[in-house]
Amino acid sequence: MQSSQSPDHARPFLTWQRITDWAHAHYRARTFNKDERIPTRSGLLYLVERGAVRLVGTAQGAVPGLVSPELDDATDEEGSTSLTLGVSEEAFLGFVGAGQPFEIVAQSPFLLQSFAHVDQTTVLWLYWSDLDNWPHFRREVLDAFRYQHQRKLLWLSTLGQRRTIDRLLGFLTLLIEEFGEPCDSGYYLPWSLTHAQIGSAIGSTRVTVTRLMGKLRQRKLIHIHKDGLIAIPSEQGMTREALG
Repeated sequence: MQSSQSPDHARPFLTWQRITDWAHAHYRARTFNKDERIPTRSGLLYLVERGAVRLVGTAQGAVPGLVSPELDDATDEEGSTSLTLGVSEEAFLGFVGAGQPFEIVAQSPFLLQSFAHVDQTTVLWLYWSDLDNWPHFRREVLDAFRYQHQRKLLWLSTLGQRRTIDRLLGFLTLLIEEFGEPCDSGYYLPWSLTHAQIGSAIGSTRVTVTRLMGKLRQRKLIHIHKDGLIAIPSEQGMTREALG
């Protein structure tokens, strides 16, 4: 588990303070309110100084808010579904925590966007050529992107599971493993996620996520920390046997 609440604990960069000072001095920093869209351009490097960024994707030409009526209407007891999606809504693609880099790559026909997930989220931006002045920093940025790529492969593996409940638990576990904060009963995700956002990430619906979250809580595989934040037990009792 690693903290994502402050760059002092989460940053992968040894020269972080020098970079942030330079960015602020060159007007390359901006602070956003919760759910405010962060303007981005392909080819630029972005760094989260404070807060958290939410990455989302939408298929261009899709009608936001519409999901195939077949999806999850005929699931079994544990939420199995063939993931036959129709017109998709905005899909949650993950978080970028404090001290981490991200970039938005133009990938037609998909529209990728970033939003501040919490108030007072501060983002810095640089040209890749700016890193010529800090070769060690460039290597650490590339290492951070390689780590993110490895996490995405785990995410894809989780989303390949047939049962919705397996995808749900795997998704929550991966998020909390990466961004979790310790609490008395385990680790919790320090930011809220709606059931609709979770559903968009695992190819399900808000209603099904709500139902399966209830099942996971009954089996003590997850619990709710203060302010409705999702938590998992420290003993990591999340096995296929526990899921039945």
